Amino acid sequence: MRKVITISVDDELKLKIDNFAKEYHISRSELIKRALRKYFYLQEFRKIRLELIPAAEAKGYFTDEDIFKDFS
Repeated sequence: MRKVITISVDDELKLKIDNFAKEYHISRSELIKRALRKYFYLQEFRKIRLELIPAAEAKGYFTDEDIFKDFS
């Protein structure tokens, strides 16, 4: 079941939303839903990454290059 959420944005952000939605032929609602999903996925990724860093560093992985070297 869908719920309605009302948000307030300034004129500049509304213009960006409208222009982007028009350019990609999607509604404002769909654009904002996609943006929120992406934001939440990114936050979850960052959280998981921070939790895994100590284990990775204990195994000698300090950079992306260290990982690519062993797994590419």
